[in-house]
Amino acid sequence: MTEKHDPKKRREQLPGSQALFLEEMRGRLGNSTDIIYRLLALGSFSAAVVFIEGMAEPQALIEALHRDQPLYAEIDGADPGAGLQLLKERTITLGKVGEVRSLEEIEAEILSGNTVLYIERAAVALSVGTENLKQRAVEDATSQSVVRGPREGFTESLRENTALVRRRVQNPQLRIEERKMGASTRTSVSVMYMEDRVDMTALEELRRRLNAAKLDSVLESNYIEEMIQDKRYSPFPTVYNTERPDVTASALLEGRIAILVDGTPFVLIVPALLVQFFQSSEDYYQRSDFASLVRMLRYLCFLLALLTPSFYIAITTFHQEMIPTSLLISLIGQREGIPFPAFLEAFIMEVTFEILREAGIRLPKSIGQSVSIVGTLVIGQAAVDAGLVSAAMVIVVAITAIANFALPAFNVGISVRMLRFVLMAIAASFGLYGMVIALIILALHLCTLESLGVPYMSSFAPLRRGAQKDTLLRLSQRMMKRYFGQS
Repeated sequence: MTEKHDPKKRREQLPGSQALFLEEMRGRLGNSTDIIYRLLALGSFSAAVVFIEGMAEPQALIEALHRDQPLYAEIDGADPGAGLQLLKERTITLGKVGEVRSLEEIEAEILSGNTVLYIERAAVALSVGTENLKQRAVEDATSQSVVRGPREGFTESLRENTALVRRRVQNPQLRIEERKMGASTRTSVSVMYMEDRVDMTALEELRRRLNAAKLDSVLESNYIEEMIQDKRYSPFPTVYNTERPDVTASALLEGRIAILVDGTPFVLIVPALLVQFFQSSEDYYQRSDFASLVRMLRYLCFLLALLTPSFYIAITTFHQEMIPTSLLISLIGQREGIPFPAFLEAFIMEVTFEILREAGIRLPKSIGQSVSIVGTLVIGQAAVDAGLVSAAMVIVVAITAIANFALPAFNVGISVRMLRFVLMAIAASFGLYGMVIALIILALHLCTLESLGVPYMSSFAPLRRGAQKDTLLRLSQRMMKRYFGQS
């Protein structure tokens, strides 16, 4: 008795007939109008081509199959499997060609943008790389711009991004491991590293975390970042992200690991250290003395962005004796008639500036920058004229905002913005004493952080002499080799 076919049954092996194959695929993929089923006659063989219109471009494949008529006469009456192998070796001269042995694999290949060629009664089908996704051209990196250096930035295409890195690191030790993540999206994720330089302990830990990540969808690299970061509730990021291929190539040469996600131009880099967030790719494209000066300026900006409002609140509320007499008289004159204490005054101005910042980001580019600048000037001046805030507070908030913009890593700037409000509240409650205690706790917290097992405060804690060539200062290449060995 022949087995009755149930279209709802999830079959694994390939069906023996063309009609049954098409019925199975329509049961899995539905009758969506963008899924194209083409029936072909290859000599005595009945075949089918399945692809998604807009994601695949199978025209060259179909033309090649129609063109090779002498081969069909040669394999006429032969086993379908042998005929399929001859097609693979002699006719299909496109890029990637692989074999798929189950309907589940065929479904995954079609949804990835490949074209599947099925021949009736064959035990396997062919997956042909005909991916033709529309993608953005390689452009300048917008979030990490430089004055001098490469202008290329990553795009949303995974293969384009891996090629941009390989062009800079033409080394046979460069390895790429690809996997699918997200039960619903089946997003391609590539792990890239240098086999002779990577810390194998960190690599194994990353593999473990990726395997343990149970995600329904992966639409951007942050989905993965949240699953592999070390301290979930720490304000400081333990995963670095960049959209610059030169930064990624440099990290790989240092023994780090890059995680590339299809559909986003932002690449994750682990392990991440705190000093890494104060470094810019332009540091290595300028003279070492100028790069060292600019890097020290970034550390100063970090302290200004973090401490300026809270320090102002502390000294005006609790420690007026620390202020020079002439300045104190000026501040008292400015604050005369101000209805709010210093903390509430600073809080209102900081929140107002955060609102203007977000509005400038969300508005169209043509008017966003103008609105944010004009809004800041108008609101600041109007608030001073109305007697709601003092002019000194406007200066403090402006210095804080400008110092925050000087940080090269956007996510560290977010951390500073969150901690700033906490320190403002502590300064309003306990003065400079409370600020010192809070900074000690913050330093201890940083020393407890790790990124894939690597101390977050390296190379300060623990102190490593050989790594000081590129932490606070950026020494010249000659000095690095002379005093610290080959970098």
